[in-house]
Amino acid sequence: MKKNTRTMLGSLPHLRASFRGTDLAQKCAVSEPPLRSELFSSDQMEQHGKTLAGLHTLSPGHASEQLLARLEENEGVLTGTRSLLMEAITTDRRITPAGDWLLDNFYLIEEQIRTARRHLPKGYSGSFPACRKACRRASACV
Repeated sequence: MKKNTRTMLGSLPHLRASFRGTDLAQKCAVSEPPLRSELFSSDQMEQHGKTLAGLHTLSPGHASEQLLARLEENEGVLTGTRSLLMEAITTDRRITPAGDWLLDNFYLIEEQIRTARRHLPKGYSGSFPACRKACRRASACV
């Protein structure tokens, strides 16, 4: 497997955190690499959207109830990330501008999570069309 120096250096903080024993850091280090690619232009984004839409095929019936479970899972990741950032600040380590933004605006994220819980009843996502499993394996479904 060919990796450049930038990719290898980008994964070092995740590896170091995983040895420290932080559950969130271990999960992030194992499940997803950091986002380091360039942003899409509007034309590239349009083409990417068409590609993803073409991969979706609907199956009969409705989707399983996953929306509120995903919301809870995402809330846990965001809360854990905030804790890691606060730990970095208290130990006088520098954080990225994105991390700084997250800390400054976390109250807005919490407010949106509360709003979603209040307005999305249980079973809400069950009314959505279901995507076939082949599509999920292709990582096209969210």
